[in-house]
Amino acid sequence: MSYYFCIVGTKDNPLFELEFGTSKAGGDGVARFPAEARHLNQFVVHSSLDIVEEVQWFNSQMYLKRIDHFASSHISCFLTPTSTKFLLLHLPHPPNTSPPTPSASQNPHIFPPFAPYTTINPPSSSILRSSASLSSSSSSGGSATIPNNPTAPATEEAMRLFFNEVFEAWLKAFMNPFQGINKTLGSPVFKARVVAAGRKYL
Repeated sequence: MSYYFCIVGTKDNPLFELEFGTSKAGGDGVARFPAEARHLNQFVVHSSLDIVEEVQWFNSQMYLKRIDHFASSHISCFLTPTSTKFLLLHLPHPPNTSPPTPSASQNPHIFPPFAPYTTINPPSSSILRSSASLSSSSSSGGSATIPNNPTAPATEEAMRLFFNEVFEAWLKAFMNPFQGINKTLGSPVFKARVVAAGRKYL
């Protein structure tokens, strides 16, 4: 999967953003958003803020899970006690490959130019293997592979662990007396920790 991670302040102002790709299942950590989708990522994430404001009153957890989707892209959210939002847009596609290109019969000017994502229920044996892999990942600190499926329980758990680790790094950065709550996060140390969390869990 390709990921676009964004931190949005209490005034809906962007504080930090980062693109990266999956490092699991042989992935190289490089984001492979199509050209038509890359420039829309910020708009898609920003449009989900209205849903965050609605969902937060019905969920006592900081991790709100998957809250929205647009075409093949899905958005997950983590809400801090200060109402700072961590938003993760994820686009599923095979690792180390670009999303499928449109066929000759498709209109290349209609977004998205790739096949929409559809959920396929795995057989019971696959579910058992996924549960076993998830249990082992909890003890080892990260799963070797996560399904290329935004709605899979293993993927949700991996994103929860990613958000928790980024939250810890954000708390340490926020404790800096020179770092305001709505001030852009330009620390290279914070960015390195976000990248490391992405490699570890996603």
